[in-house]
Amino acid sequence: METSSSQKKSDYDLIEPVGKRVVVRKDLNKRETRSGIALPDSHEIPVITGRVIAISKQIENDVDLTIRQYDKVLFDPREAIPVDLEHDNRMFVVHVDRILAIFRKAGAASAENEIGQEE
Repeated sequence: METSSSQKKSDYDLIEPVGKRVVVRKDLNKRETRSGIALPDSHEIPVITGRVIAISKQIENDVDLTIRQYDKVLFDPREAIPVDLEHDNRMFVVHVDRILAIFRKAGAASAENEIGQEE
């Protein structure tokens, strides 16, 4: 019985979210900042960061939603559903409303503004 359940877990390679959901791979927890300040345990920090590894077709086709695959995001893990697809269990299915922020590079945003101003 145990061998069949472990085989079932490895049968799937991909996960495609449904509705307005994304799949996020959680970043590794950092315990100290660059300047040496010690951070509290992860249970004290209710939000975490990660990379979007898959988006649903509904989000992909919605021009009003700016979240895309490979974006770095900040999300609330209490509302996320863990996915047991990898051995380290760092993946979560997250509703787009539970994404709190998307990290963008300043150069990319200013380049878009310059293009908009030229028109």
